[in-house]
Amino acid sequence: MSGKALNEKIGLGVIGLGHRGRGLMGLLLGMDDISVVAVSDKYEDRRRLAVEEAEAAGSPAPDSYADYRELLARADVDAVIVASSWTSHTEIAIAAMRAGKYVGSEVGGAASLEECWQLVRTAEETGMQAMLLENCCYGREELAVLNMVRQGLFGELIHCQGAYEHDLRDEVSSGFEKRHYRLNNYLHRSGDVYPTHGLGPAAKCLNIGRGNRFVALSSMASKARGINLWAAEHLGADHPSAKANFMVGDIVTTMIRCAQGETIVLTHDTSLPRPYSRGQRVQGTKGLWMEDGNVIHLEGKSPSHAWESFDSYKQQYEHPIWRDYLEAGVRGGHGGMDYLCLRAFIESVAERKAPPIDVYDMAAWMAVTALSEQSVHLGGGAVAFPDFTNGKWVERGPAPEGYYAL
Repeated sequence: MSGKALNEKIGLGVIGLGHRGRGLMGLLLGMDDISVVAVSDKYEDRRRLAVEEAEAAGSPAPDSYADYRELLARADVDAVIVASSWTSHTEIAIAAMRAGKYVGSEVGGAASLEECWQLVRTAEETGMQAMLLENCCYGREELAVLNMVRQGLFGELIHCQGAYEHDLRDEVSSGFEKRHYRLNNYLHRSGDVYPTHGLGPAAKCLNIGRGNRFVALSSMASKARGINLWAAEHLGADHPSAKANFMVGDIVTTMIRCAQGETIVLTHDTSLPRPYSRGQRVQGTKGLWMEDGNVIHLEGKSPSHAWESFDSYKQQYEHPIWRDYLEAGVRGGHGGMDYLCLRAFIESVAERKAPPIDVYDMAAWMAVTALSEQSVHLGGGAVAFPDFTNGKWVERGPAPEGYYAL
């Protein structure tokens, strides 16, 4: 990819035009330095809807393709957003990098460790960059806590927790009708199939890939009952989701040990009734913060053996990104996180540099799914975590500087 002139827009392709892909495209269409020149999806109705939505937004109609490889062959596509099914992310990302494109890939777990290695090796061989679009790293609370961690407010970090706790019984149950890729993962896989929302912010707090790394993982899964029961009650006893043998346990718990001695606990909980949470906790030698309850306790600052509301701390230690964002006006999905994450990717494309969530992060965070499957099948036995940096984590310095650096 050649450098762009200051007044020249970045040409983007969007691959995968389901609800998530079109939502991201809508945000991109509102950016002055972006031109969505092409889109791709294997379903014709989704391609047509994406083109109509682009025209309704006042943008030129992008060309559309059933085969994403035709999109990748275009010289005017500088970078691609991959928002297709989970198990196709890496395949498309690898093809895109080989075609000379930067890649912004939506989240999801890896199907195998081999595809994670292929992702890393392709990036190293081609010099192209791949960014995992883990929007939760740009949440307001997450960035405020990261700011506090970097300023030493929690002391030396000891333990983190994170989760994807989201009642998805209706979405998974209707996957047969809606052609939703999540369904097949729940039917055939037993592990944490969606780990990165909880893991990403913790990994950044713990400097994973830059002086620290994951070294071992152990996972256990409960029985699966929630989706069958919900489907039978709401869709009828004869509905396929009421009868299906779902492999993903209603609760999957994963423990990770890090090279510097910290531990992480991840929870996947999407098949039972519950309010949404990412279940985050950051704990160090001077105190801890927990998302649930919006509470914090800092030794020497908080009342003895008592919680405080996190609200005042969030304002005091607001991350500069969010301080500016609140002043300029929050926009986009998921409370504004989507927009910030996309802008972080666009900055890396425009400046031709490594993104704040790079290919090593992407491989390590996605690998949790494949490793958790192995551990679950071993009855919770520990499995070794690959070092996708091949030892570079020991001496890798801070991430490249930039407005969106984490």
